[in-house]
This record gives sequence, C-alpha cells and structure tokens, in this order.
Amino acid sequence: MNRDDPQLAACPPPEAAPLGVIEEIHGPVVDILCTRLPPLSQAVFVCRDGVRHLFEVHRHLDETRARAIALGPTAGLKRRLPVFDGGGPLRVPVTPDCLGRLLDAFGAPLDGGAPLSAEDWRPIVAPPAPLAESAGAGDTLLTGIKVIDLLCPFVRGGKTGLFGGAGVGKTVLIMEFMNAIVRLHRGVSVFAGVGERIREGHELWHDMQKAGVMPRTLMVFGEMDQSPGVRFRVGLAALTYAEYLRDHVAKEVLFLMDNAFRFVQAGAELSGLLGRMPATVGYQPTLLTEVAELQERILSTKTGNITAVEAVYVPADDMSDPAVGALLAHLDATVILSRAQAAKGIYPAVDPLASNSRALDRAVVGARHYAVAQAVREHLARYRELEDIIAMLGMEALSATDRRIVGRARRLERYLTQPFFVVADHTGIPGVSVPLEAMLADCEAFIRGDHDELPEDRCYMRGTMAGVEGA
Repeated sequence: MNRDDPQLAACPPPEAAPLGVIEEIHGPVVDILCTRLPPLSQAVFVCRDGVRHLFEVHRHLDETRARAIALGPTAGLKRRLPVFDGGGPLRVPVTPDCLGRLLDAFGAPLDGGAPLSAEDWRPIVAPPAPLAESAGAGDTLLTGIKVIDLLCPFVRGGKTGLFGGAGVGKTVLIMEFMNAIVRLHRGVSVFAGVGERIREGHELWHDMQKAGVMPRTLMVFGEMDQSPGVRFRVGLAALTYAEYLRDHVAKEVLFLMDNAFRFVQAGAELSGLLGRMPATVGYQPTLLTEVAELQERILSTKTGNITAVEAVYVPADDMSDPAVGALLAHLDATVILSRAQAAKGIYPAVDPLASNSRALDRAVVGARHYAVAQAVREHLARYRELEDIIAMLGMEALSATDRRIVGRARRLERYLTQPFFVVADHTGIPGVSVPLEAMLADCEAFIRGDHDELPEDRCYMRGTMAGVEGA
C-alpha cells in the first residue's frame, strides 16, 4: 500500500502547509476559509487528536471560502482547525485481491481482514471510458432464469432496473444473478450497498458466503447511518472497482446496486445542505446530472462488459416520480417484482406483463424467441382480464376457448417459477439453471396444448418439462 498517499495519512507531516482553516460547522457541512481555493470534488482533511477527518469540496462560496461535506462524523471538530489538501479527488485502492472482500466507500476493509495491498489508486470521480474505446450494448446475457431470459432478457453491457419492495425476493434474485454470472460466464460481481441497513448487509454477506459466490464477488457498503456524502459516493466507489475488474480481471462484470433511489436521496440531502433551491417535488436541481454521472460510467469497452442490475424503490408506487423517471431514462430493461405474485407463491415474483426489455426484439433475440414471448404474454394477459369473472362466477362461466387459454396461462405461470441455487439450503429444492432452447421448447409445448391434461402442480418449481409426463 502506498503510505505516501495524503488521503491515508492520519496526520500531515509537521512541515505541511494547510490550505486554510475551518470557519464554520453546520452538521455535516463545513465552511473553509482558504489561502488557496481547492478544486471542486477535491478531498481535504483535518487532523484532531491523531484522527483524520475527511471532507469533499462541493461549492465555492466566494474567492476565499469553500464549502465541503464531511465524509464522517463532525463531533469534536471546532473552528480554526487547519485544513490540509488531500492531493486529489477521493481515491480507492484497486487490486485483483479485492475479490471476496467487504469494503467501505474508501476501500478500507469491513470484514475484519487486512487492508488491501495496492500500489494503484483510482479516483472515484472520473469521466467514463473514451467514446473510441467504448462498445455498444451487445446481445442478451443469459441468466438461466426462465422468466428473465424469456420476457425481459438482460442486455450484455446494459442496465436493468429491479423494482420491488421488501419481502418479494429482491435480494434472492440479486444473489442468483451473481451466481449465474460466476457459473455461466466465469465473470465477477460487484455489489454496491447504498444506504443499506447494517443488519441487511450482514445477512447478505453471510448468505453469499454460504451460496459460494463470495470468492468472485466484491461488496462495497455505505451504511444508512453514515454521512450523506458517503452514501452519495459509495456507488461511484463500487463502480470504480467494477471498471478496474472489467479492464484487468474478467470479461464479464455484473454491477449490482441496492438501492439506486437511496443514491438520489443522498444527493437531495446534500443539495439542501449546500443551500441549493429545491426543484420538482423537492428533488435537487442537479438530479439528472447526478444520475447521468453514475449511469454513463456503466458501459462496455473492447476489453470487457459491465452489466448493471439496480434495485429501485418507487415512492408511493408512482412511476412518474422525477427520481424514477431520471433512472428509467438510462435503463435497457425493467423488471417489476409484484407483491401479488409473491402472495400466490410465484417465485421469482416477476410481473410478466409489467416487465420489459429493449432486447426483446426480433432483430436481437430472433423470430422464434420473440414469437414465443409474445404468445406467453398474450395468454397471461387474457388470464388477467378474466380473473375477476373467474372469482365471481367460476370457470364454468367462460367459453371453451377462454377456459383453454386460462388453463394454459396458469400452467405457464407456474412453469415460470424456479428453484434457485442460492436458497437451496433453505427450501430443500436443488437449484436449476434452464438453457434458453429448452425453455422455448417447453413454452411452445404449453401454447400448443401438449400439457393441457397435466395437473398444474406438476409445472411448479421445476426446471424443464423433460420427463414430467412419466414422472
């Protein structure tokens, strides 16, 4: 580790000249009276009782004063404390040894292990890869999860939004994505916990260790009780690691963020602390710029791909919320997790009609896949239209054609459930990964009516339908 890095030193050397002193402190906001103005996004720090307190410059108030956000507690700080230059923007140590580790937004260990030994440090605030080196989103990235690969396929090098509340299987689905990247594509995963509850982060870390995916995974956490500056920057810190792994370690990198909405919330909190006038619905006026700063760095290059899956909380279930709209503008696929599906025992609890992907196009997935997906959607949509009639009057009130469609839709709905590898110890059902060709053949058989006489429970929580008739 480079011990000369000024951001690492607990205290500056005695001969170091400060760039200014603390003028005022308002909670996590610190105003600095400067002999020379530091650039925006510069890291600066003060030393008190041998402890380094780190700040990030966000605003120039006038020719001699800068406003910074504390990246830690400010208790005990006072006016006139000297402020020293951190030598550049916030940086994190990058090394292949970061895999399997649990780190904070500064690259320091949270898992009780030794600090990362790295000579290379990368700034977390950086431009995306040059346009000449970037590669457009490619073909689909298969996950082995039936409902995802069929109805809302991931775009390799693209971004997917995972919309879901607590208790609908969001964390399990994220863990299964990690498992698929490791198992099917020999890639690595980077998980950014933005504003995570410490309890949830602890449980996720141990669950991933039990599932065996941790050796090919890096987790970066900014907990809920930390400064808004940390919660605002932890996503960029994790993305910096993802970029490094893409360029030096693995061709396929899965970047997961939980929760992208908390990143927006942290930005809104910072905006208010910095004295900016709120914009629509109280969000920061820089909302679109801040979201783009993060999202536009999630891209593929000639050396590898970063495919992102971002959990997004929807305030009051309002998809027209400005924060949701800002995030939707960058997404290639939208996966909606439905509480109604979970209540029926349909896991993964993906709403097949509300979810979509721009990759679900004949030119991308091919004519066969597109036709099967459309036919499945048509059956499920007709079933949903008839649910109220069935609840009130029963199946007997339907025409013979509608009864046939409803029966096939119910079997398809159960067929699209799937046991996962990462929860096999809890459910007692071995996890399965279903190849795309086998899944398409099964769906075609359901649509043709090959399984019309099969009991619905025989379609539930299984892989393919191979051999089911004689089971």
